[in-house]
Amino acid sequence: MPTESVRPHYHQFSHSLIALAILTAAIYLGQDILVPLAMAGLIAVLLRPIENRLVRLGMHKLIAISFALLLAIIVVAGIAITLSMQLSDFADDLPKIRQNLTDFFGDAKRWIRREYNVSYRQQEKYIQKAQAQTLDSLQSSDTLGFITGPLGTLTLVPIYVFLLLYYRTMLLHFVIVLFAEKHTERVREVLSEMKAVIQSYMVGLLIETACVAALNSIGLLLLGVQYAILLGIMAAILNLVPYIGGLVATVLTVIVTFSNNPEPSIIIGVVSVFLLVQFIDNNVLVPLIVASKVRVNALVSIVGVLIGGALAGVSGMFLSIPAIAILKVIFDRVDGLQPWGVLLGDQTPEETGSNLFRLPRRRRKTKVIVGESQETA
Repeated sequence: MPTESVRPHYHQFSHSLIALAILTAAIYLGQDILVPLAMAGLIAVLLRPIENRLVRLGMHKLIAISFALLLAIIVVAGIAITLSMQLSDFADDLPKIRQNLTDFFGDAKRWIRREYNVSYRQQEKYIQKAQAQTLDSLQSSDTLGFITGPLGTLTLVPIYVFLLLYYRTMLLHFVIVLFAEKHTERVREVLSEMKAVIQSYMVGLLIETACVAALNSIGLLLLGVQYAILLGIMAAILNLVPYIGGLVATVLTVIVTFSNNPEPSIIIGVVSVFLLVQFIDNNVLVPLIVASKVRVNALVSIVGVLIGGALAGVSGMFLSIPAIAILKVIFDRVDGLQPWGVLLGDQTPEETGSNLFRLPRRRRKTKVIVGESQETA
């Protein structure tokens, strides 16, 4: 009778791919439920130290959770009120902005007519075709879900946060007893590191967003750009979507600035401010504040953001980085999944001091079981 059974490597690899495919399908099909729950989980982990501090001060757990949640709602409401005050001023100037944009498009049409000999009628056909494609894409999507989705999320997230904090102990106990007793310490270690990663990421993200908003606003104010504070805060919020949000924020700011002040020097100044802030953010703020625990390489981050957007829209883009960081913690601790952890990480073999390719091992006899037969390699 054979004493050792070796499962082929492609079995483990195929099982990993199947698990990832099932997870991806579950996220895509259940995004309306999973996305608000995931957002609430991040906020709950962020509010956990506040709740724990209040409990240590002698406050009842129920009251401590309610107070921490109320504090978060007040902060979000304050930011929303600040943005709404700026947006009210912006709405008053919408007719002027619309007229400036109309004049710009008229000049652009005349320039295209003169330089490329494209008639106005052909240009109108191209514009109408683009508008028709845009309307078709909007009509093909669930418009009612697009409108009611954010409202439903705003209602569900605070409820989820409260319940996750209240039933935290029970949920952690469930995860621990889900595995065999011999794995208890490893499961506790994984859960502890996941909590540290999420807390570090969320706190760092808030600090980074505040710094980016301040730098954007100061730069735009120095240039004399109208709605500088509004544009600076909105750009910082869009920057929460890694890599893509910064580009979108720059384009929107340039369009709004151009509609009010079409001077080339101002436009160049706005682009320069955003490029400088992005350079400071990517090379100073993110490495020092955000990336201290979230060790994910740029390639996986970009691909993860795109996949998250395809699966769950903007919310999926925002959740992609913490989700990848959590997966990396799990992969690094589970036997057979360490290669996936290496793929997600940002450490190269040169940095770790290991060889790029494994040295050839000595040939040794191993027993491989294939059905009823036994082979010796």
